[in-house]
Amino acid sequence: MAGFAGTPGTPRVLRAMNDRAALDLLLEHGPLSRTRIGKLTGLSKPTASQLLARLEAAGLVLATGTTEGRPGPSAQLYEVNPAAGHAAGLDVTPQRILAAVADITGRTVGRFELPTPGRRTGTPVVQQVTDALDGAVKAAGLARDDIHRLVIGTPGAFDPTTGRLRYASHLPGWHSPTLLDELAAALPMPFEYENDVNLVALAEQRLGAARGHADFVLLWNEEGLGAALVLGGRLHRGWTGGAGEVGFLPVPGAPLVRQVTKANSGGYQELAGSQAVPRLARELGIDDIPAGPYAEAAARLLARAAQADDDAHRGLLRTYATRLATGLASLVSVLDPELVVLGGSALTSGGEPLRALVQAELEELAASRPRLVVGDVREHPVLRGALESALATTRDEVFDTSR
Repeated sequence: MAGFAGTPGTPRVLRAMNDRAALDLLLEHGPLSRTRIGKLTGLSKPTASQLLARLEAAGLVLATGTTEGRPGPSAQLYEVNPAAGHAAGLDVTPQRILAAVADITGRTVGRFELPTPGRRTGTPVVQQVTDALDGAVKAAGLARDDIHRLVIGTPGAFDPTTGRLRYASHLPGWHSPTLLDELAAALPMPFEYENDVNLVALAEQRLGAARGHADFVLLWNEEGLGAALVLGGRLHRGWTGGAGEVGFLPVPGAPLVRQVTKANSGGYQELAGSQAVPRLARELGIDDIPAGPYAEAAARLLARAAQADDDAHRGLLRTYATRLATGLASLVSVLDPELVVLGGSALTSGGEPLRALVQAELEELAASRPRLVVGDVREHPVLRGALESALATTRDEVFDTSR
């Protein structure tokens, strides 16, 4: 029969718990003194000293500078060793793969963008992934073997029963049923895959507008309209990974779309997706329609409408808010979330004026009344979410001193 070493309550496990608590405090607060760590953890000075010596010997913390400008003698400060571990994330779109590497503290240390326009569709996806990853690893001054974990964010979701990517017919080359096995064979580190909008929700939950919230919906609008559902603090993915694919939602005010997966669109996408904004602007008599992709044009139009004072632009913002609230009302009625976060350039560009209009309309259309906020994570939020996801598992592995 196995011994009891490592069971809850043993000194080994208690030490590991204290070690992890101290490391989490250093991540949250930055450099701390032994005395401060003792106060925050409730440990005695001798125990805090032993803890720091143990973590320093394990290469998990570094002594860095001293306290200055305070009464009394200066004290040694400690911080998490940034080189203790590294994680990587990929943000995949039809146009490019954006890759980044972060150290254990969350600081991005390398980034690389691999264009993947139509002419590159002959390049195998596995090679695209490894090329993008290698570019970010090189930019970080590291080697592939230095990366503990990789998280890949894509539109749609990989069906756990078939291994095929679903709900993303616009992503060429990613639909082979053997793709995940091929990636596992080509990558030297463990990897996970996640829906891109789910990763944005993760970034907002850990770093942005949804911090401290266990039940919220993130509505995302750039190239496509989607949502992420966080229930009880956890992402809800659904049976096939398709939870939150709200672009396919039938809604009043839009024609009923059939065979939605073949069309890669649905009623809510047609009514309130970014491609609907330029069309609506023309209907309202706005002639100066920005050129470029729909998401960029929609963002510029809505940013302008949020600042303008003429009837046409006010009408654009008001009508678009009603369209957004029409689909949100269904989500709110079913899920009753505490919070709704608006994300993606086509929503954040409207700022507070658009948010306030959607909030007012939603209160007319739904019985429950969650608070609406604009997302805080604006710079590559999918990539940031991928890194945060990869870092969470990496920290669990690297910071586990009980092994």
